[in-house]
Amino acid sequence: MGTHERFQLKSVEDLSDKIRALGIHMPVSVDIDALRQPVRLGDRVIPNSMAIQPMEGCDGTAAGEPDELTFRRYRRFASGGAGLIWIEATAVVPEGRANPRQLYLCRQNKDGFARLLDTIMETAKAHFGPDHRPYTVIQLTHSGRYSKPEGRPAPIIAARNPYLDGNLPDDYPVILDEQLKELEDRFVKAAELASEIGFDAVDIKSCHRYLNSELLSAFTREGNYGGSFENRTRFLINIVDKIKQRLGDAIDVTLRLNVYDAIPYPYGWGVDKEDHRKPDLTEPIRLVKILRDKGIKMVNITCGNPYYNPHVNRPYDSGPYIPLEHPLEGVARMLGVAKKIQDSVPDIVVLSSGLSWLRHLSPYAAAGGIKEGWFKIAGFGRMAFAYPDFARDVLEKGALDEKKCCIACGKCSEIMRDGGKAGCVIRDAEVYAPIYKAGREGKPPIQSNRLAEHV
Repeated sequence: MGTHERFQLKSVEDLSDKIRALGIHMPVSVDIDALRQPVRLGDRVIPNSMAIQPMEGCDGTAAGEPDELTFRRYRRFASGGAGLIWIEATAVVPEGRANPRQLYLCRQNKDGFARLLDTIMETAKAHFGPDHRPYTVIQLTHSGRYSKPEGRPAPIIAARNPYLDGNLPDDYPVILDEQLKELEDRFVKAAELASEIGFDAVDIKSCHRYLNSELLSAFTREGNYGGSFENRTRFLINIVDKIKQRLGDAIDVTLRLNVYDAIPYPYGWGVDKEDHRKPDLTEPIRLVKILRDKGIKMVNITCGNPYYNPHVNRPYDSGPYIPLEHPLEGVARMLGVAKKIQDSVPDIVVLSSGLSWLRHLSPYAAAGGIKEGWFKIAGFGRMAFAYPDFARDVLEKGALDEKKCCIACGKCSEIMRDGGKAGCVIRDAEVYAPIYKAGREGKPPIQSNRLAEHV
C-alpha cells in the first residue's frame, strides 16, 4: 500500500504556503461567509452553498429498498445542515446494481424511497426549523462494467478497453444498441417514480466509468452509440430529452459528470490525445452547453475512476499505490476543471468535488472557489461519512473540528471492495469498525500493478 507524507497542514497560512511551493493555483479565503449563501436554482432555493455528494452505503435490502443503516445515514446528513443532499447511486435495473445491496428504484420499492425522503425532510425541519428545506437529488445509475448484482462481477461493457478489461476474454460481449435504447426508457421510468415521490431532481449518473460515463468515451465502439461525439452522447441526451418530454418541469434533471477520465485516448474522455495526464475539456464543455440549452440548471463535476486511478478523484494519504503527484495537486486539478466548466456556462450551477482531503481547511478552499467564481456549490463526499454535521459547524461555528474530519485513509472504499456496508471506520467506529475488520479477515490489501503503470 502506498503512503504519502503525513498530512501536516495546520492553518490557512500553511495551505497557502504549500500551494505556492507546489506551483499550483487554488483559491483560498479566510472569510467563509460564501458557504452560507443560498443558491437559486430555477424557482427553487438551496439554503446554503454546501452539498453532500452521493456516497454509496451498500446497505439497502436485497430487493433494493433503503434499510436501517441507510435511514441512519440520511438522518445524520439531514441533521447536518447541508443545503443540498445528493442521494447515492440508485440502480434503474436489477442487473445494473454494483452490489447486492445497492438501492434500486422501481414501483415495488417506491414506498421505501418515499419514507427516506420524508425522513430527510422531517429531520431537517426538526433541527433547523420549517424554513430549512434541503434540495434533494437522487442519482440514477447503471453500473455497467462494475455491475455485481449477485456479489460476483457481471460486467456489462459499452466498449472494449485495454486499461480496464482486466481478465475479460477477448470475445466478451459489448452491450447492444437495442439494449441501450431499452435502458433509456428504464431511466425515464425511474425519473417518473422520483417525481411522484417528491425528489427535487434526478441525476443521470455519468461519471467514474459506470455505463453512461463509459459511453462518453466509446470512441472505438461501432453503431449508433459509439465513435462520433453525437453517438457517444446519444444515450445521455436521449434520456434527458425523454424525461423532459414526459415530465416537463415536474422534476429537475441534472448529472454528475466525469469531465476528465485520466485514461489514455482513445479509451479516456476529456483527455489530451498526446498526454492523458492533461485534461482536454473541449468535448465536456460542448456537452454541458448542449445540456444547458435543454434546460439543465446544474452539473456536478468530477474526474477519474475509483477502481483504476482513485487518486484522481479521491486524493489520499494512504492507498493502493503512490501517485506521481502530491494530493494537493489532485485537489487543485478537480477544482480547476470545475472552474473551466463554470466559466464556459456561467448561467448554470456548477458543483465542485475533491475537497475532503483538505480536512479542517476544506471550508477555506470551498469559500475561495465560490468567491472567485470557480463554482457555485461546494460538494463534500468522504467528509460527510466521517463528519455528517460538517455544514452545521461551518454555519454555526465558522470552522470545522479537526478531530471530526475525514483523514483520507480510504477505509470506506475498502469496505465496499470487500462487499461490506460502507461508512467511516475512524469517526463512526462503533458501527463500521467491526464491518471493516470482518471484511479484511483473510484478504490481502487492494493491489493493482496496472494502476501504477498509467498514473
